[in-house]
Amino acid sequence: MGCICSKGSSEEEYVFEQKEVDKSSVHMVAPLHREEIKVDLVNPKIEIIPMNSKSKRTSESALISVLATKVEDDGKTRIIERPKEGHHKRRSTFDFGVQQSMSRVVSIPNAAKGELGAAGWPSWLTSVAADAIQGWLPRSADSFEKLNKIGQGTYSSVYKARDLKTNKIVAMKKVRFVNMDPESVRFMAREISILRKLDHPNVMKLEALVTSRISGSLYLVFEYMEHDLAGLAAAPRVKFTEAQIKCYMQQLLRGLEHCHSRGVLHRDIKGSNLLIDDNGVLKIGDFGLATTFEPNQTQPLTSRVVTLWYRAPELLLGATEYEVAIDMWSAGCILAELSAGKPIMPGRTEVEQMHKIFKLCGSPSEEYWKKSKLPHATSFKPQHPYKRCVTDTFKDFPPSALALVDILLSIEPERRDTASSALNSEFFSTNPLPCDPSSLPKYPPSKEYDAKIREEEARRRKAESVKGCGDESLSK
Repeated sequence: MGCICSKGSSEEEYVFEQKEVDKSSVHMVAPLHREEIKVDLVNPKIEIIPMNSKSKRTSESALISVLATKVEDDGKTRIIERPKEGHHKRRSTFDFGVQQSMSRVVSIPNAAKGELGAAGWPSWLTSVAADAIQGWLPRSADSFEKLNKIGQGTYSSVYKARDLKTNKIVAMKKVRFVNMDPESVRFMAREISILRKLDHPNVMKLEALVTSRISGSLYLVFEYMEHDLAGLAAAPRVKFTEAQIKCYMQQLLRGLEHCHSRGVLHRDIKGSNLLIDDNGVLKIGDFGLATTFEPNQTQPLTSRVVTLWYRAPELLLGATEYEVAIDMWSAGCILAELSAGKPIMPGRTEVEQMHKIFKLCGSPSEEYWKKSKLPHATSFKPQHPYKRCVTDTFKDFPPSALALVDILLSIEPERRDTASSALNSEFFSTNPLPCDPSSLPKYPPSKEYDAKIREEEARRRKAESVKGCGDESLSK
């Protein structure tokens, strides 16, 4: 889903099938494995038990399409907040799953459902996503005040709001469902479960949920962030220094290190998903494509993830077994983009993107082609091998930055650094050292959404200017 603090419509769309892809398009996917929910009747806590591993499974690449209708607010909402530390702690979190039939075995005792219902949750949510909301308590509907709309997507709207209890500014992302479609509700519940699993200064924290019984909407409430990295990078007269780039990259890698240590793959690292507050603190947001993983797992994942410009080559080749290296490739693209001042591989289609990767990073070795046996290898394998030219292309980068970019953009995933290794690289220990986030310049609010509005306005003015010149010449 589109990030609650940073994006407009183009990055929030669900799609049915592969089409020509631009920078902002991503494919929303159904999560994978079949599982059973078990609840202790005496002290209801939900535990996830994977079904027999011998059961028939399908690839995670089954796609969910959520076709939404626009529903106006009725004002009758319940606002649910995270309990204070130490209360209602969950026993486990997990990745939801679907089979080819899009079915799921769920065993939730009526006592647990009744408990959630009494807390104020609507039945359409408790019936399919009780595990994601277990332990959260309701607040009154009038404890938040909407201030203004700050984003609009095909299936979501984003609002800037105020928490009237704390006077804190927050962002509320409203997600709409058609007929309370269980699969789309489960899909969003997966994101909620993953967000509840993470707790780090460089990762966005889910603060509350809002449900509306009548409209069938779900709101995700986060802290409000004034900027995203893509918006800042595109802002007029903004050019980052080496120390500032190191500051942002250090925060990104710390956030990724935490996610990976908790068994979470983000699967959509890009500038517009890296949110920044007025104190210079960067936080990873938008976990709509994220999934959980275990080392050396055999369960297949989808390759239809990550926005095209930041997608690792193995995903373009159809890999269904992967781990943290796909996020590290994206991080390498971000570092190179910040250093170069522009995106480094802006492909318009998957074929063009793969070609750009081969031209910059070289094509894989014959040994890699033989051992990987990737689904699209035959389609993408070049007739003649490409020579790697990362160091030549980015020869103007500082040496320590170039060395880190070079290893993160390794064509073979096992050669890429982990987040922990990257944090220990010379890039962060050589002068100039990363600056403190609080010392970063204070910018006016800058998001990718704002940049798109500026671009659209510039195009409109140019079109009007051309039209005006044409009309003037005709009148002479």
